Amino acid sequence: MHTTTIRSRTRLRLAGALAALLVAAGVATGPAAQADERHGKEPTLADLAQRHGRYFGSATDNPELVDEPYKALLGSEFDQITPGNGMKWYATEPQQGVFDFSKGDEIVDLARAHHQKVRGHTLVWHSQLPGWLTSREWTPAELRAVLKKHIQTEVRHYRGKVFAWDVVNEAFNEDGTYRETIFYKTLGPGYIADALRWARQADPRVKLYLNDYNIEVIGPKSDAYHRLAKELKAQGVPLDGIGLQAHLALQYGYPTTLEDNLRRFSRLGLDTSLTEVDIRMYLPATEEKLAQQADWYRDLTEACLAVRRCVGITLWDYTDKYSWIPAFFPGEGAALPWDEELRPKSAYFAIRDALR
Repeated sequence: MHTTTIRSRTRLRLAGALAALLVAAGVATGPAAQADERHGKEPTLADLAQRHGRYFGSATDNPELVDEPYKALLGSEFDQITPGNGMKWYATEPQQGVFDFSKGDEIVDLARAHHQKVRGHTLVWHSQLPGWLTSREWTPAELRAVLKKHIQTEVRHYRGKVFAWDVVNEAFNEDGTYRETIFYKTLGPGYIADALRWARQADPRVKLYLNDYNIEVIGPKSDAYHRLAKELKAQGVPLDGIGLQAHLALQYGYPTTLEDNLRRFSRLGLDTSLTEVDIRMYLPATEEKLAQQADWYRDLTEACLAVRRCVGITLWDYTDKYSWIPAFFPGEGAALPWDEELRPKSAYFAIRDALR
């Protein structure tokens, strides 16, 4: 990189840091922000993202909805919600043919009350499946019927209430081979095209996505999605987008090819979105790590804004108080832009900075 580029990036960072300080001090910047200020309110992340034609969302989960301060911030700062668990198979079809949409409905109702859109998550996934599904052998014909019924019943239930579905979640291994799920082993790779077709029949207007982690960089796993998406499009299978989860970790380095990767999917005529964003670190969190985390949040927000068909960003919950990370990655955490006391961290101001 030329020194002039480094200087200009440093100037941008300094300008951004100043803007963040002004924001922290309650001083808005820019004409639209000044209009907001005249009306006595700071623009939210959603307000700032909307100026770019994007959404800025958060996941949430039913147990935390009793936390009123948490719920107030969830309802005011974001314009999109993803249910973390309430729409997964174990929750929605706990017994074969017996459907329970109460948990998903609670989150849809909450989102509607705050004029937020909802991303459906997820119809077909190898994890969090009910025991009745995993505890026996199925013939291909039986499993196809079960899968079709599950997808279509759920998609019909939420027709007009969700704007997008993660239809198939985490279908590939790191090396780009198909994950050996119950669906793949019994039905072969064609289950993905079938799932997309069945979802489209049940709701002709909802956006249909494939969603996975570790596909932010260009590499074997994202190549597998690129190849599959190309094949599906050529066969006329309904596919509208690719969800890049973006569960990042400081110790593994920033996905520097993210923007190029988003671009190559848009060249296939697909939307992309960053669907489950968090950036974890080894604890304790230091000022240095939090500053690096803030840079990453800024960079990934800028990458999405740079690609027209990257439609939005969703945090995998917005506060460390309800992060899934410590339970799954012992010794790691501090992954989100708000801390456990719901106070904004440097990452929050870095995101605002990028959205300005």
